[in-house]
Amino acid sequence: MGFTFDYTLDITRKNRELLKGFLKTTTLQDLNKIPAGFNNNIIWNIAHVIATQQILVYKFSGNETRVSQDFIERYRKGTRPEQDIAQSNLITICELLSTTIDCVAEDYKAGIFKDYNSYTVSTGSTLTTVEEAITFNNFHEGIHFGSILALRRAINLSKGIL
Repeated sequence: MGFTFDYTLDITRKNRELLKGFLKTTTLQDLNKIPAGFNNNIIWNIAHVIATQQILVYKFSGNETRVSQDFIERYRKGTRPEQDIAQSNLITICELLSTTIDCVAEDYKAGIFKDYNSYTVSTGSTLTTVEEAITFNNFHEGIHFGSILALRRAINLSKGIL
């Protein structure tokens, strides 16, 4: 079975809707909270999946990212929250969850992803095409969705909520 763009992107969209749900139902204070034993917070994980998707899909294909370089530098692999996110930035991140996927869909259909600089991810897999990058991105976002669930549980436990 080969790559099916629409199906693969549908998985990404559904995950992004779940992430938006966290943004809409979690207080700004809890989104920014780093529980004991953790190195980051819910909002960092959400912004990180956006930054990583841009790197995997756009940067390694030799295209300009659809988010600022500052955003990517702030949330790329190896970073951690440096300060709390303000409400205005939260709104931007929520919007980017949708707009970055819309851009991938438009740009893929327009054929801009002609080349790809291979990249070996931390799991040991080597991405050699944009299709592989888009597919791997879903795996990566799933890892961070799990991290967000763990963060939410730790925050709730710290409040005495089971």
